[in-house]
Amino acid sequence: MDITAHAKSRYSTKAFDASKRLSDEHVQAIKELIRLSPSSVNSQPWHFVLASTEAGKDSIAKSTAENYVFNEPKIRNASHVLVFCAKTNIDEDYLLQVLDLEDRAGRFATDEAKASGHNGRLFFTNMHRFDLKDEKHWMEKQVYLALGTLLLGVSTMGIDAVPIEGFDSKVLDNELGLREQGYTSLVIVPLGYHSDADFNAKLPKARWSQEEVITEI
Repeated sequence: MDITAHAKSRYSTKAFDASKRLSDEHVQAIKELIRLSPSSVNSQPWHFVLASTEAGKDSIAKSTAENYVFNEPKIRNASHVLVFCAKTNIDEDYLLQVLDLEDRAGRFATDEAKASGHNGRLFFTNMHRFDLKDEKHWMEKQVYLALGTLLLGVSTMGIDAVPIEGFDSKVLDNELGLREQGYTSLVIVPLGYHSDADFNAKLPKARWSQEEVITEI
């Protein structure tokens, strides 16, 4: 597979064909794709809400009222909709849970390796929590790594997608009960297949040339 061919062909879908649905196999593959996304020090400070029903999409669409109504059809006409959420805080108890997860997966050959893994993650986490004071921003960056993984990954399956930041996160957080669970919504991604009315499907991709964005040293 030529991954660059998919990078060239994928685009942000502006109109979905409401009659087309993702297969169960593709839905399962998408779940694995985001679950396996990389994150700094394997922090995985995220949660994903997947809407596959009309009721689920209705709940998400409520966040597009008033200022973002232009995004509502994308959510309602897509086959499935993903909400990317970030943790609102990352404490040592959570880091110990990650450590236990890694231990059960067999990542540590010795107790020393386990301690080193925990101390390294704690060092970088505390740097963002206490020194740089950008803990939330740092966690959001990790969620965007998962977003990039998804957008390129689904293109290899022939699935269309569009990342949406135009929504009221407070409304969506309340609708999905996210803040009570320690999360907040960042991006909505409708998934499905574009309709013939999607003007963006016919437009050429516009990117800076390699010479303008890449410096070789």
